[in-house]
Amino acid sequence: MTGDHQTLALLLFSAFIAVTLAITTWVSRNRHGSAEEFYAGGRLFSPMENGFAIAGDYMSAASFLGISGLIALFGYDGMLYSVGFLVAWLVVLLLVAELVRNCGRFTLADVVAARMAERPVRIAAGTSSVTVSVLYLVAQMVGAGSLVALLLGGTSEAARSWTVIGVGALMVIYVSLGGMRATTWIQIVKAVLLMAGTIALTVLVLLRFHGDFDHLLATAAERSGHGTDFLAPGLRYGGDWTARLDFISLGIALVLGTAGLPHILSRFYTVPTARAARRSVVWSIGLIGSFYLMTIVLGFGAAAIIGPDAVRASNAAGNTAVPLLALDLGGGAGSTGGTVLFAIVAAVAFATILAVVAGITLASSASVAHDLYASLRRRDAHAKPYSEVTVARLAAAGIGAAAIGLGLLARDLNVAFLVGLAFAVAASANLPVLLYSLFWRNFTTRGAVWSVYGGLVPAVLLVVLSPVVSGSPDALFPGVDFHVFPLQNPGVVSIPLGFLAGWIGTVTSAEPPDAAKHAETEVRALTGAGAV
Repeated sequence: MTGDHQTLALLLFSAFIAVTLAITTWVSRNRHGSAEEFYAGGRLFSPMENGFAIAGDYMSAASFLGISGLIALFGYDGMLYSVGFLVAWLVVLLLVAELVRNCGRFTLADVVAARMAERPVRIAAGTSSVTVSVLYLVAQMVGAGSLVALLLGGTSEAARSWTVIGVGALMVIYVSLGGMRATTWIQIVKAVLLMAGTIALTVLVLLRFHGDFDHLLATAAERSGHGTDFLAPGLRYGGDWTARLDFISLGIALVLGTAGLPHILSRFYTVPTARAARRSVVWSIGLIGSFYLMTIVLGFGAAAIIGPDAVRASNAAGNTAVPLLALDLGGGAGSTGGTVLFAIVAAVAFATILAVVAGITLASSASVAHDLYASLRRRDAHAKPYSEVTVARLAAAGIGAAAIGLGLLARDLNVAFLVGLAFAVAASANLPVLLYSLFWRNFTTRGAVWSVYGGLVPAVLLVVLSPVVSGSPDALFPGVDFHVFPLQNPGVVSIPLGFLAGWIGTVTSAEPPDAAKHAETEVRALTGAGAV
């Protein structure tokens, strides 16, 4: 990229960082330091504000950069991500949003622990939440590295590394100083910027083809080198039975994973009532639905205008398709319009990354402090009683450091693919225990613990033993081969195992189910009576 691109984009980066740090500083001066303020922003947000914040949390770098890149490279098969992410919200709306808001207080573990023995359930759910969050964070870090590498010429490994470290440091500052209130306002600002940028690019792509979407698809197919196969299933996931099973596995993980994501579940606690939580989801579905429809236009637009070969040459995983598209739509390299549009898109993508990592870090640090630390402190009566909020701030720093390390290691993987893994772990470990707790009268503590670990351990183990980590040229460790599991996404195996482990743990448990606690939870979930 030219010096003009770099200067303008860096100025826009700096402006966004300055604004968000100002928000964080302002909020940190106007808070009273309680757990409810830090974790839930005082539950003062309106449904519309929270809907925008949920959309901001969900429309991540994986969505903006990764999905469009996958569509540009693989056509129809790349659209699976857009469809899966969108359909997942119906599961959230119908099964989770209102019930979770009524039953919980700050975290997923609150919902499960309402009718179980608290300590083992909180430790299990907290461990699972942190694992999912760290996987999701790594995807955002990789996206930040790819974006800045493109901005600085695509060759500087040092620049990518320092970008990952810088993003990690900023997210720790946002969370530790501002808590949920600052994070929410950052999400709202970012959601508005991202929607505006995406709409502008979509309109420009359609104008380039005079509003003829058929012509756009035909041009994309022609430039792809695959002809009409580019517009049909099978280019990425149709080679053999393994690829087709991977396709099914990924689809299941995407549709079921959203309802188990800790940073999405925690957003339902920032509104005053369950009705407000449900209305928040309706707002977010409208925003998210329109956004994912536009990513399809951007993906095929990048294939038609830039060409898959040029996208792949810039970034093998396709993460830079949208910035390259913006450059061309604005007038090409060296033009003022191209420079401005590229810089705006790069800055919006960077803002997206910063906002999402703040939300994820807050949710995972809440799990560490509210679930893990609180449970262990109750066991050790002599432990020094640090406040939960202090522990959450320290946890944010530790989680940030872990995400930075893994982000540096995984920098060549597609960000949408990395998020697919996080969704698989969330659907395997968090969703079964959540649904069983809400809907199964006979569910027991042993069932809850087994359900979490029965999904979490196989999911993580299968990822480690998959071609993602070793045994393929695109793996984390391409020089070694210890993969024995053929699929890249473990969802088709690990999600049923999570449900099965919960059932086995319950039916083999000597502990009788507590009918009174279940009745209380059911009434609270459905009516909101006694909800915090």
